[in-house]
Amino acid sequence: MMDIHDILKQLPHRYPFLLVDRVLAYEKGKSIRSLKNVTINEPFFVGHFPHRPVMPGVLMLEAMAQSAALLSFATMGVTPSDKTVYYFAGIDGARFKRPVEPGDQLVMDVTLERNKSGIFKFKGVARVGEELACEAELMCTMRTVG
Repeated sequence: MMDIHDILKQLPHRYPFLLVDRVLAYEKGKSIRSLKNVTINEPFFVGHFPHRPVMPGVLMLEAMAQSAALLSFATMGVTPSDKTVYYFAGIDGARFKRPVEPGDQLVMDVTLERNKSGIFKFKGVARVGEELACEAELMCTMRTVG
């Protein structure tokens, strides 16, 4: 389990782009379960949509990618530095099944499918309660920057 203080040590993201509030469980090299509390105070709700606030699908994918990054770092036993950046390398099969609204708790289950030549491939599923909200295959890579 990781609380917000542990997450802040691992991810470079900060408000309003840090999209993981807590890690509920993880198994190195296998899977992670994390959560995002979705509140009406999120800045994207101002314009998406004023009459019916809905979390953008791309932010659900980003939340799963941030969870995947946390799993990758735990798996490799590294703490990222200012010289490392974790990037999306691809997204396949993204499907959105249910709107995510203020007051929802988005629970993400991300499984490491493959790690080859520095490219990590994950299967991500995000739910609100028992309802599927989003699913996708995510590919990510870590790069050293100047």
